[in-house]
Amino acid sequence: QVQLVESGGGLVQPGGSLRLSCAASGSIFRGNVMGWYRQAPGSQRELVAAIRSGGTTNYADSVKGRFTISRDNAKNTVYLQMNSLKPEDTAVYYCNFKYLTSQNDYWGQGTQVTVAS
Repeated sequence: QVQLVESGGGLVQPGGSLRLSCAASGSIFRGNVMGWYRQAPGSQRELVAAIRSGGTTNYADSVKGRFTISRDNAKNTVYLQMNSLKPEDTAVYYCNFKYLTSQNDYWGQGTQVTVAS
């Protein structure tokens, strides 16, 4: 019903920057939230940032001040600008879409972000 395609992952040095993009297609309408989750090896998937169709944002404490989530509703695309990257940011990052009227989640395939020297 909703398809998500991510891009922008890669290898970056500590202190560097990276921007992730997620393009959504399918049954998209207002009243939704898109976000980024990440999962490091041996750990649970955690919320990084989320943004509602109206623009309200949430961030994990670990990324506040460093990451910025934004979206272009006309393009059905969400972005995650990641600055001042740290090795502990290394993880697979997943794009997520959720209707506000449903608990169903839609996930992208994930994109690897590696922060290392």
